[in-house]
Order: sequence, then C-alpha cells, then structure tokens
Amino acid sequence: MQKKTYENYPRRIILVSNVVSLAIYILWAVIIFQIGIFRFIVYILYILFLELRLLQKSCRNCWYYGKYCAFGKGKLCALMYPKGDPKKFLNREITRKDLIPESLIAIIPIIIGIILLTNGFNRRILIGIIVIIALITKGNSCVRWQLACKHCKQGELGCPAKQLFDKTKK
Repeated sequence: MQKKTYENYPRRIILVSNVVSLAIYILWAVIIFQIGIFRFIVYILYILFLELRLLQKSCRNCWYYGKYCAFGKGKLCALMYPKGDPKKFLNREITRKDLIPESLIAIIPIIIGIILLTNGFNRRILIGIIVIIALITKGNSCVRWQLACKHCKQGELGCPAKQLFDKTKK
C-alpha cells in the first residue's frame, strides 16, 4: 500500500506543527530572557536569521514552494523569495555538522537554564527545561515523522534531511 502524500497539507497539521515550534521557541526565549533583554533580542534575531535562511536556501527550491507544506512555509516563502531550482534541493547533501546552528538554538537555553538552576533553584526554569527537552525530542519527532515527513511529496522526490535521519535505511 502506497502512503498518502499531500499536495497541500491540511491546516490542522500546519497548526500543530507550528504550535510545537512556537512553544519551543517561546520556552527558550523565556529562559534566555532571564539573563537580560539584550541577550534575549540577540537570541530572537538568531532564530529569525535561521528561519529566513531556511526559506531562502531550502523552501524556495522545494516541491512545496507556493503550496502549504506541513509548516506552511512554502506559501510564506513564495511571498518573500522567487522560486528556486528544485534540482538544488534534490542534490543538496546535509550532514550532522550542517545542523549545528539549529542545534545551538536548543543547547544554549538548556545550558543557560542549568546554570541558572545552579545559581538558585527556580521551579519554573526546571519545568521549562523539562518541557523543552520533551518537545524537542518527542514533540518534534512526532510532528516530523508522523505528520510532516510521512506525507511529504518532496520526501518521495528526494530530501536530504530524510536521507540523513531515515532510520529504516540504516
């Protein structure tokens, strides 16, 4: 039996995908805010930079350009950037090293949260760290593999992230 791919993802999947991402970003930002407004602003600008880089480098070359992907970014990208070359998406190779900038978004707040906890126990920070870890592990995994990647047309055509993370091919 062939899996179902979406021409345009249902809005409920886009909503769930973005709520999980926003919850993670908000929790991270709350922890970063504990060490100052300037660092908070720098952190938010870093997140925006990475999101814009994703739109420019990946989304504009994706099959979902101008369409609703699982995160709605195909439509957003079409408003901001001209259509790219789908061959660039197909031929792009991603390694774990390429994921370091995105990984820092998660690692830095967790480290800062732990440092803040060692300076003085704060139940909200501890709960925030636990929720962040749950969301970036189980939440992201569920969104990506059960809602997004499972029904992705680009994944069928070729996706460097799928090739990197697909456990069935290892």
